[in-house]
Amino acid sequence: MTQKILLAWSGGKDAAWTLHVLRQRADVEVVGLLTTVTADYDRIAMHGIRRDVLHAQAAATGLPLLESVIPSRCDNDTYEHAFAATLAEARTRWPSLDTIAFGDLLLADVRAWREALCDRYGWKILTPLFGMDTTALADEMVAAGLEAQLCCVDTQQLDGGFSGGTFDRSLLDALPEGCDPCGENGEFHTLLTRGPMLDRPLQVVRGETVLRDGRFAFTDFLLAGAPHTAG
Repeated sequence: MTQKILLAWSGGKDAAWTLHVLRQRADVEVVGLLTTVTADYDRIAMHGIRRDVLHAQAAATGLPLLESVIPSRCDNDTYEHAFAATLAEARTRWPSLDTIAFGDLLLADVRAWREALCDRYGWKILTPLFGMDTTALADEMVAAGLEAQLCCVDTQQLDGGFSGGTFDRSLLDALPEGCDPCGENGEFHTLLTRGPMLDRPLQVVRGETVLRDGRFAFTDFLLAGAPHTAG
């Protein structure tokens, strides 16, 4: 019997590759995506990806999207309440659903936190990429035709000039020693624009790069042809 799975979707390469890997398995079926969106900015939390770009990604996966909406500067209790409400929404839609997948790679403490959080609401987690060699994984992604843009760089770990660049062989070769090639330590976040998990590529236009909190270099990406509004 095929197990139905919900996937936590960040808009980045790791979540996308998780979808790709799960779709190769006969024992599971990803039935929907769950994304945390910051209402004040109308963007994906952490990654800063515009909401219309998120919707275009979801459409290209062919999967329904559930949004967990939080305010900016959200405390943990508010985040958990919103997340739990979205899990409940998912279970109403798919009554047998009890597992959510994440694209975690190496950080055991983050995985343990997710596991404890989901367990409180009667959910299990699945992390099919966890423990993989991130150098080999990055190479595999690029070789398979995955394309992504660096939409956020932590300038305390990586030069801000990398923000806005394309996650490709050249970028991987240019990363300094000690920087995880998948950005697993928070060095960078990505915006997926093409890959085997999408039925069509996203056409995006690079916008401005801004420094937030004196640390994070965010590069804006707009859907090609979309009106440019600040935010």
